[in-house]
Amino acid sequence: MLRKSLLALGLLSVFGSALAQSAYPTKPIKLLVPFAAGGTTDLIARVIADPLGRELGQPVVVENRGGGGGSIGAAETARAAPDGYNLGIATVSTTATNPAINPKIPYNVATDFTPVINIAATPNVIAANPQFAGKNYAQFLDEVKKHPGKYSYASPGTGSITHLMMEMFKLSTGTDMMHVPYRGSGPALNDAVAGQVPLIFDNLPSALPFIKEKRLVALVVAAPERIPAMPDVPTFKEVGLEAANRMAYYGIVGPKNLPKDIVDKLNAATRKVLQDPAIRKRIEETGSIIQAGTPEKFAQQMKEELAVYKDVVVKQKLTMD
Repeated sequence: MLRKSLLALGLLSVFGSALAQSAYPTKPIKLLVPFAAGGTTDLIARVIADPLGRELGQPVVVENRGGGGGSIGAAETARAAPDGYNLGIATVSTTATNPAINPKIPYNVATDFTPVINIAATPNVIAANPQFAGKNYAQFLDEVKKHPGKYSYASPGTGSITHLMMEMFKLSTGTDMMHVPYRGSGPALNDAVAGQVPLIFDNLPSALPFIKEKRLVALVVAAPERIPAMPDVPTFKEVGLEAANRMAYYGIVGPKNLPKDIVDKLNAATRKVLQDPAIRKRIEETGSIIQAGTPEKFAQQMKEELAVYKDVVVKQKLTMD
């Protein structure tokens, strides 16, 4: 009798757990953006949050937690309970460049996250305040070569993808510019537009509105081909810097040990949202390319990008200082 009772309890426990997971979600879901409001990561998150909430039957609430090049917010997601109610937006900065350059990063990319889906990949752009002497790529390169150390550039933070990409650019071209890190793209863009910093390397979606309004001048873009909204702006590949012609990804991750059925449900719901022509249009208008792959594919992308930037950091002897 005891054995049967224990077996029954065990089956009840398994059944109850499965039932709870199949009922997921039963309350609002937090989607943490590890950067300040106003940047590309924030933009992507807010485009999908409401429709994803409708698809799942519970609100998806975006929260911003900037600082540390994205590591503070990413660490919060890594520490959260693996119940599906604390998710985060993962970027190349939080899962590749920042971990590659910062030995004190408070999480392990390979073991502390559960990849859910890669939402989109976006180009990156070097842009200048209109008062800057260079009005195109050739003039920009000539100006910074003539005046080493004179100009500074803004980035979303130390260890961000655009920080490391600009350092790659400097080493490839023999130029010297001062890095000014911010707590996200929003504040960096504000100062670049105001002329506090003459140059910025940023993700295209957050910079593009300022470029269209002629409040920033696009100089060169990291993208597979020229961007229709900026037909006169060359890609890094076109100017002979193919290694820097890298895009940034924006995906959803949860803490480690997130149950597979919850991962699959989130992945399927997000993919359905990204099939909506209106949602696709909003994302693609920023110059981004929809990804919407499997959790396994996103995990492989994260692994490969981390390896690329670890190699860059080692070869170029980059540090957080």
